[in-house]
Amino acid sequence: MAVQTSLQQLRHIWVETISQELSTGEGVRAGFAEELQRFYTLLEQSIVTGDTAWLDKLLYEWGHSSTETNLEEADYHASFVINRMISLTINIASKNLEGTEALEFLAYVIPILAHSLSVVIRYEMETRVAHISKELGDVQEKLQTLDRNKSKFISVAAHELKTPLTLIEGYTSMMIDLGQESEQALMKNYLKGVNTGILRLRDIIDDMIDVSLIDNNLLTLNVQPMWLIHMLSLIRNEFKKPTQERKQTLQVRDFPGSEMLIYGDSERLYQAISNVVMNAIKYTPDKGSITVDGRLLPGFIEVTVKDSGIGISPENQSVIFDKFGQLGRTDLHSSGKTKFKGGGPGLGLSITRGIIEAHGGTIWVESEGYDEVKLSGSTFHILLPTRTEANNPVMLKFFGNPEQQKTETETSGKENTPTNDSPA
Repeated sequence: MAVQTSLQQLRHIWVETISQELSTGEGVRAGFAEELQRFYTLLEQSIVTGDTAWLDKLLYEWGHSSTETNLEEADYHASFVINRMISLTINIASKNLEGTEALEFLAYVIPILAHSLSVVIRYEMETRVAHISKELGDVQEKLQTLDRNKSKFISVAAHELKTPLTLIEGYTSMMIDLGQESEQALMKNYLKGVNTGILRLRDIIDDMIDVSLIDNNLLTLNVQPMWLIHMLSLIRNEFKKPTQERKQTLQVRDFPGSEMLIYGDSERLYQAISNVVMNAIKYTPDKGSITVDGRLLPGFIEVTVKDSGIGISPENQSVIFDKFGQLGRTDLHSSGKTKFKGGGPGLGLSITRGIIEAHGGTIWVESEGYDEVKLSGSTFHILLPTRTEANNPVMLKFFGNPEQQKTETETSGKENTPTNDSPA
């Protein structure tokens, strides 16, 4: 069979020409040349046996090899390669074979290449359709989630804003009724109630602004030197009164790494960890315990907030970090932040995650499950990078590298220490 001789004669030229024409870079070209060698061998088998099924597996791989970028840009790479392969094969045969040999060679090869092209186009279209279907499914799921979040927002916002507004309206009405005959102490209580409602409204609005900043990647950090031990001490003092009122035990422990000077936005981190502690108080029954602890890990400081509360079911352990992902009943929402199972707008933990991730850290929760009898509780884990040098050149100029300063101080101290050979 003369065509077999032609196939053997043109193999090296065919592979070399097509790999140089359709690939760039030595690494890419080498891998592509191997695929062409494989294709050429199967092409020979198909011509000898008269059965194109030899190429089926390879064509299937090529047809389904589109990358995510190829699919998004509707770039049909495999069909383009085979289409160019047909043109180049005609040129190679014309230049390297005699007229009759070239015609015989092309009479066998071109129909198989044309068949391969049609098969690959079909596979690529199938892959493209599957990709579009998946995209449509993802979009539909996002729209459904958006619709659910919108409904949640309307429901939660209505309850959350209604409560402080009712306080303001009620106390204002009572002050109007009292008029000039009111006693100073009673008026003071009414004004305190109005102020409580105003502060709660401010908190809700601030949370909504923070969520908006995080969602739009606009959250900016005021990075400065800080010590976790100081921040945790402030948190302990902040929640001392509410835990005493509910007869809970709040323990904040010193741990390796808590006294370490690191760089971060202390105000934002205070907000983030406070949200977690507040959440622990809220879902822990009266007389329960909350423990803030941690440890030093390579490159990170881990802060843990463990409670003896009602726990979180496995399916809800990721939901709580989503916007409006509160687990409390909407009808239990109140102006009190630490009322047992009182719920809230469901923004606190979402904001906490945004702040922690903006610092390069992460947060997750562990819990055996929801159980109001066993009270297995939950443990929140917060990982913060031990960044010991400021990114801001101005901040670095003022504070420098703490480790370097420590070394310089120790060296200076040694140099200034009198020796037996020097005057005291």
